Amino acid sequence: MAGETQASRNAEGFFFLNAEDAGMAAKEKKQIEYLETHLDYRQPEQVLTLYERMLRERVFKTPVGVIYLKRLQEFLLEQPEVDSARIPMIPVYTPCNYVPQKRERPVRSAARPPEERNGTTRLRFSVVLNVLLLVAVIAMFVIALSSSHPNILNYRSAILNEYASWQQELSEREQIIRDKERDLKIIE
Repeated sequence: MAGETQASRNAEGFFFLNAEDAGMAAKEKKQIEYLETHLDYRQPEQVLTLYERMLRERVFKTPVGVIYLKRLQEFLLEQPEVDSARIPMIPVYTPCNYVPQKRERPVRSAARPPEERNGTTRLRFSVVLNVLLLVAVIAMFVIALSSSHPNILNYRSAILNEYASWQQELSEREQIIRDKERDLKIIE
């Protein structure tokens, strides 16, 4: 609800929980205005067909749309050529009595103002998260330093060690070749 104002939550005389619902109500109001310009009330069967279709497709979800559906229903009930048994009831898809869940035991921090409680909770969460990230970074450095594969931390020493081992291996081979040449008296 960040950035929402009370005015953005008002629509057609209703105050909604959020701006999205208020926007949906305003959109439904525009749909109603469009329907009113194109609906011929002199043909009740056409009105009944449209009414049934709107109920079936759940076109209206906000109180603005439901009030319009109720107006159409009352119009249809007043028409002698339409059998009242054919006019479906308007389904209600939301609960009308909200009962919050009861808590097992009282919350200890209820004495503190909500702003302070929220700030303390955020601070604790931030500290815990920072400690976990620090542990992860330290673990990565330990793994990188103890790894036998070259990485950004030990690549220079790994390369120098590899060249040193090659140098030693070449020196040993060279010494073996010289010894063989002396034995064969190739070199004087």
